Amino acid sequence: MQHEIVEFLLAHMVWVWVAVMALAAFVEAATPILVSIWFAVGALAAMLAAFFGASVTVQLLLFVFVSLAALVGARPLARRFIDPHIVPTNADRLLGGEARVTEEINNDAPSGAVYIDGKTWTARSEDGAVIPAGALVEVARMEGVKLIVRPRAGVPV
Repeated sequence: MQHEIVEFLLAHMVWVWVAVMALAAFVEAATPILVSIWFAVGALAAMLAAFFGASVTVQLLLFVFVSLAALVGARPLARRFIDPHIVPTNADRLLGGEARVTEEINNDAPSGAVYIDGKTWTARSEDGAVIPAGALVEVARMEGVKLIVRPRAGVPV
């Protein structure tokens, strides 16, 4: 019975590759990032090879190499369009800057504020440590409208 199934599949490899291509296209459509379109391109090449009577070994090799070539060749180009260029804002200048804690930073509360560049910002501790009011901190990064800070090196908290 298994031998007959294998023979049937080998005789109808064009349809097997169509199914692989459809599955890869479905997965691609269901995800927000490029994950399987490369396999759809590889399956298309293998399907064409099957249509023209190439052996299963040739079909599989074409599938693998065309999929890899599509991934290597198109991924950098696609990333340019998928990952929009990050436009720096004026707030980026705060990164690495020194701020003074105006309200105790306690991630568990959650509470905390710092004063930097003439403005008061909501703040959270980078490592979860409680930082008292009046301490000097360094801005590690921004998450939305919150500054993630760490104690200033060499300054006791």
